[in-house]
Amino acid sequence: MNQRTRNIFLVLGSFLLLFCLWYFRSIVSYILIAFVVSLLGRPLVQLLGKVKIGKFSPSQSLCAMVTLVALWIVFFGFFRFIIPLVISEFQTLSAVDINSVIEEIEAPIRKLLALTSENPIEIENKTFQEIVKEQLGQNLDFSQISDVLSYVASTIGDIFIAIFSISFISFFFLKDEGLFKRSILTLVPSGYEERVDKILTSIHFLLRRYFIGIIVEVFMVGLLDTVGLTIVGIGFSHAVVIGLVAGLFNVIPYLGPWMGATFGIIIGVALNIEANFMAHTLPLLGFMLLVFVIVQVLDNILFQPLIYSSSVKAHPMEIFIVILIAGSLAGIVGMILAIPFYTVLRVVAKEFLDKLKVVRGLTQNLDA
Repeated sequence: MNQRTRNIFLVLGSFLLLFCLWYFRSIVSYILIAFVVSLLGRPLVQLLGKVKIGKFSPSQSLCAMVTLVALWIVFFGFFRFIIPLVISEFQTLSAVDINSVIEEIEAPIRKLLALTSENPIEIENKTFQEIVKEQLGQNLDFSQISDVLSYVASTIGDIFIAIFSISFISFFFLKDEGLFKRSILTLVPSGYEERVDKILTSIHFLLRRYFIGIIVEVFMVGLLDTVGLTIVGIGFSHAVVIGLVAGLFNVIPYLGPWMGATFGIIIGVALNIEANFMAHTLPLLGFMLLVFVIVQVLDNILFQPLIYSSSVKAHPMEIFIVILIAGSLAGIVGMILAIPFYTVLRVVAKEFLDKLKVVRGLTQNLDA
């Protein structure tokens, strides 16, 4: 077989592989999630493998099973604790009377407008306050949250299938650390195995540090938000939910912290709907905003440099540009997946395109 024919078959095989990955994308997603689970659980498997009680030493299967059970206990225990609190917050939001909220803030808005104009702003013979009431009343209906919960309940069957599939695959990835790598290498054309093996080793190392760092960041941001909000006067159960949401939203680069803060402010207004807005609610919201700003500053100074710069070994400006591009192409999902995808792309480019000057510049820190 000449080189030209070989290249044609290589291109056709690549397209066929991409089509299969797209067509079986749900299965591929299970495998990738299981791979991430195995990355997180590998340190525990290695620790259990060193345990010896007399002549007894646990097998790899036992270590993998114990690790998997431990991970699911942590996962379900976390949601067992947090779901009742989240449902309580949803019930609080569903009971909010939007008109009451507008009435509370109408006077401050009127005073603010009075500073900039002698007459109220009118559009089609309606004042600014009337327009705000109408728009909020039409577009915000927290009672629809129950419909969302019903939709979630209807997908329980799919969730159980996903949980079982991910658990089954994760067990074998935890039991045999090289299983995922060997599975990938079986799809690699002859002559490229050594280079792809080197790529997979680098990706495994970098992504494990990245995902562990992300979990630490979510925990720390949520913890600091919870403590700060409790100090400024938000009830502990409400502060826990707000901190959790803020920590999870923080995974979304740059945009996420604002989303978490907005959720927290809405909860703050809902909890203090009966209080005097100017004397109580407005100062409380100011303190809440201060907490979010302080935590975000700490995150930018301490947590993110450790995760983005140290774990994936990329410059913060480089990461910022990649996230902007991913966000413009695929929205929030793209922003979340930008860093892992870019890490994989850099490792592959370093191995196969290292002669290009731009590639050398972007990947020079990978060997550090």
